[in-house]
Amino acid sequence: MILARQDVLRAMSTGELKVEPFDESLLGAASLDLRLSPYFRRLHRSDRPIDLIQEIDYRDPDISEVVKIAEGAAYDLKSGETVLGLTTETISFTGALCGRLEGRSRFARLGLLIHISAGFMAPGTSNQQVLEISNMSPRTLRLFPGTAICQLIFERMESATEHQGRYRRQSVADFIASPDAT
Repeated sequence: MILARQDVLRAMSTGELKVEPFDESLLGAASLDLRLSPYFRRLHRSDRPIDLIQEIDYRDPDISEVVKIAEGAAYDLKSGETVLGLTTETISFTGALCGRLEGRSRFARLGLLIHISAGFMAPGTSNQQVLEISNMSPRTLRLFPGTAICQLIFERMESATEHQGRYRRQSVADFIASPDAT
């Protein structure tokens, strides 16, 4: 069941759901807009392949580097480029809620994807969500921190459970750390 605005507010009042920081103006009829933080991870271009094995970590310095955008500045996402971004908001679910990240149509119509395939937020998650942002446009797209870049649709599950996966808890500190530091 998808939660409507009043269901989201009720879940927040009971502690089932936390959104920090919360701006009620970003809450729509059946979704919450999430804003882009100033932190990005730019993937390095290289002829060397990346081995897609369980132990691979996107934070490996051979794979990506942290970019922090200064206040008032923007990140220029070139045509065909993918960058990792991070939401400003931390979303915390109890075991009865989960969510799906989706793009916003105003940006999708210009060629912006905000997730390649990892748009599900599992029950028990407490994250600043990492976004796999891709530019499918023939033109450069300029990304501004603070922009409501995507939306989160909340769902209630029939049975409660807790996700125990690798990315259950993510924050700016996790996002910018090298894999050796975690």
